[in-house]
Amino acid sequence: MPPVLHLKPTDVDTDEKRSKYSVAVVGCGHKGIFYANAFADAGFNVLCTDSDASVVKKAARGKTAFAMPEAQTKLKSHIAAEKIDVTSELKKAVAKSDIIVVAITAKIDEQKNNDCTGVANICKQIGAAIHSGVLVIYGGIAGLNFMEGTLKEALENASGLKAGKDFALAYSPILNTGVASADLELKIAATDEVSLKAAATILVTITKKVKEVSDLRTAEAAALFEVAKQDTTTALANELSVFCENAKIDYFKVLDALNLNSTEFHPTIAEEENKNQAYLLMDAAENINAKLRLTTLARQINEDIVRHAANLAIEGLKRCNKSIRRSKVAVLGPVIPDSGSGLFVKMLEQKGAKITQYNPTAKKGNSELGDVKSSLNEAVEGADCIVLLSDSEQYSHVNLKKLKALVKSPAAVVDLVGRIDPTQVDTEGFIYTGLGRGTDKK
Repeated sequence: MPPVLHLKPTDVDTDEKRSKYSVAVVGCGHKGIFYANAFADAGFNVLCTDSDASVVKKAARGKTAFAMPEAQTKLKSHIAAEKIDVTSELKKAVAKSDIIVVAITAKIDEQKNNDCTGVANICKQIGAAIHSGVLVIYGGIAGLNFMEGTLKEALENASGLKAGKDFALAYSPILNTGVASADLELKIAATDEVSLKAAATILVTITKKVKEVSDLRTAEAAALFEVAKQDTTTALANELSVFCENAKIDYFKVLDALNLNSTEFHPTIAEEENKNQAYLLMDAAENINAKLRLTTLARQINEDIVRHAANLAIEGLKRCNKSIRRSKVAVLGPVIPDSGSGLFVKMLEQKGAKITQYNPTAKKGNSELGDVKSSLNEAVEGADCIVLLSDSEQYSHVNLKKLKALVKSPAAVVDLVGRIDPTQVDTEGFIYTGLGRGTDKK
């Protein structure tokens, strides 16, 4: 079996051949689980590891820390079929593997600055465990100069090996984990031609849509620009939706008139998985004394929309002649800590609301973000306000007539995803408010 550094496409052109190679995925977040499932689908043996013991424990049961039921279902299936194994022993997983995918990204501190310390430390551990001939792929989103600087130096110094000579090093960020791996478009760049060829040979086994980029800095900039584009598009949608509320216009009817039915034009508080990576570009701009006014403003708008959503819930309760204080608010959809949904819930709790969360995929019981219920009826029983937080079918297709018998009338419905017809809500006797829905003002 040839080392991955010198692989030919014919060495991995069948599931049987690929089953002889092991892939270590470091990081069990969105990107890590996506990569793990994709490689398992392609026939590789996969080892998942994470520095957070609670994340490892959850992943070993086929659960994830994020709200993607499809990813969880696939993860459980691969674990049951022994295609994926989950371990807390990072160095052992790396030492046993031919391909290492680093699926973690630098953290953003409270001052919104780029903090690579954690990533660098993990890369040092990886470097101490890798052997000659392996391929290392960075699948997170890199700040400018991260690949040639922080990552390459950490791996080479800890291993005593040289990228391009002793092991292959490539960059292939995943920007959207909400697609099937076969539909995924991957851009790859590498430290050298040998590494680029090795990475392309491996990645084409999980998707045929692989595009080679000439150099690492160009690839780093491309990923950061794509994040900025996503953030700016969301900011425009959020800004125009608030305009429509004030102008008493239905934002979603405007989208229909423009044939803009893609969810990327929908207002949302559920910030994308890459939201913090918007700050990586701003950090790079600051380092070279460049001003990025639009991207900075877009990020601010998207953070402010969470407060606006909380005010919509307060407004809905007020129209029911109720105060947010001591009101029971049932949130339909997963609430993720350190995200827009998590901040939304915290804002309501700080105002005195009691939160119940309907999430059939989560563990029942009290959490820092409300009392989690796996039953919709349990979650909404006695509620003064129902908040639709997810556009997933299991949350958005609710029977309002049945729920009317369970809530404490009059009750408000707050639609943060634009999936419920305001007229239907009014017909069933609820008070409606929603992002972008200007027609509900009375």
